[in-house]
Amino acid sequence: MISTEIIILCTAAFAAGFIDAIVGGGGLVQTPATLITLPQYPVATLLGTTKIPSFMGTSIASYQYARKVVLQWKLLGLMCIIALIAAITGSYAVTMVSNSFMKPVIFCVLIIVAVYTYSKKNFGTAVNKSTHPKRELLYGMLFALAIGFYDGFIGPGAGSFLVLFFIGALGFDFLNASAHAKFVNLATNIGSIIYFGGSGHILFHYAIPMAAFNFTGSLIGARLAIVRGNAFIRIFFLLVIACTIIRFGYDIFFKHT
Repeated sequence: MISTEIIILCTAAFAAGFIDAIVGGGGLVQTPATLITLPQYPVATLLGTTKIPSFMGTSIASYQYARKVVLQWKLLGLMCIIALIAAITGSYAVTMVSNSFMKPVIFCVLIIVAVYTYSKKNFGTAVNKSTHPKRELLYGMLFALAIGFYDGFIGPGAGSFLVLFFIGALGFDFLNASAHAKFVNLATNIGSIIYFGGSGHILFHYAIPMAAFNFTGSLIGARLAIVRGNAFIRIFFLLVIACTIIRFGYDIFFKHT
């Protein structure tokens, strides 16, 4: 008999895969659902468990994008290696210290991102590359270090921050930014899985069925994003950012009152 826990977690995993494939931010759904549904387990174990479905969903989304979008493999290769190592470090850190102090900072940054993206109507609607290739690599490596640690340490919103980086710093449009972000996100998931798996922080009896549903959601989401293009992805990006702001705002102002 299928338990209520599995039904809730698999539903959340499907939604997370769908959201992640389009613009990132699936952790906004999957991580809280896991923490609420399985409160008897340590937070590090639950975070480790969510990395398996995230990896599966991101894998199929990456494959779908790679078939349709021209990718900058040199930039991606360097960013992925750095992000993977940084994610291992971040995953270790989350088992040692609380990540709650980062939430007010992220909350403020997200509000700025939402206002800027909404007010600048042409943001991410076309490729506008003006950064020198060497500087592009430098920016990419530095951001990969930061986002890798962040994804291993706290997680939700990492995919959206990646999309924002590729658009704002490197001049990509939403479709190309989403495609490149998937591969870096894949590397951060691998880094976290290496640490959490090696330290026994993954509940495979939950992670495996969740992975199947996340995979399916990502498959549908990636295909929809490719077909609908930049305008659709921009709207979805704003929705996910708004929901992420609400999530962090609740954690900061109401959770401990």
